[in-house]
Amino acid sequence: MSPTLTRDAARDHVSVHRPARIVVDAVDGRSRARVLEAGTFVSPRPMPGRGAGVKIALVGIRASLCAGDDFALRVEVGPGARVELVDPNGTVAFNARGGAASWRAELTLGEGAVVHWREQPFVLADGADVHREVRADLAPGAELLWRETLVLGRSGEHGGALRSLTRVTHGGHDLLVEDLDLRTPAARELPGILGTARVLGQVALFGRTPPGDPSPSRLDLVGAGALHRAVTHRAYETDRILDPVWSSWSDDRLR
Repeated sequence: MSPTLTRDAARDHVSVHRPARIVVDAVDGRSRARVLEAGTFVSPRPMPGRGAGVKIALVGIRASLCAGDDFALRVEVGPGARVELVDPNGTVAFNARGGAASWRAELTLGEGAVVHWREQPFVLADGADVHREVRADLAPGAELLWRETLVLGRSGEHGGALRSLTRVTHGGHDLLVEDLDLRTPAARELPGILGTARVLGQVALFGRTPPGDPSPSRLDLVGAGALHRAVTHRAYETDRILDPVWSSWSDDRLR
């Protein structure tokens, strides 16, 4: 039987995990990946792309998230560069058996940079305990199109504990600051939170106001940007709602 990490041991254990790092610059009108550095859990790999942008896959190289895991991804995109991030794996947070895990992504976009990032589902199995954090710093003229899907539990499960923090700045000013606390099943199942639903998905656009009119599922931000969210019982239902939004909010600047 494998040993179980306590919360204190998990905090000591995470220091051995390396972050994955991506650095992309624009050179003579074309984007170039200057750094593709593998971390403990994923390895950035170049993919065939079209036009002036680059396409990079986040290829999983180790099972995660388990107790004590500290996933970290750092993405730096220089002025005018274009990047499409592809996540072919998704993430499953497993039963931590009293431990905890963390998942962090930090993105820095220079002036005029464009990043499209479509995450695969992030699934929390029963017994998981995860702190998830996404931070993005956009310079003026930069744009981030981001898709995420949070799934509470595998088939037949209620799902573990999740606290998800998101902070996006644009031109040095806060554009979105959100603390989503889904750690307590009784609280998250209240009316007006998630109810009986277990999937929360969104398409988010930061740095540009998307086309179309406001709707009950769309939240336009005070600055340039908007969120379109879907709360469903199954992931494929979320895809059916959000796939057209992703297509509508995308543009051709990565080609």
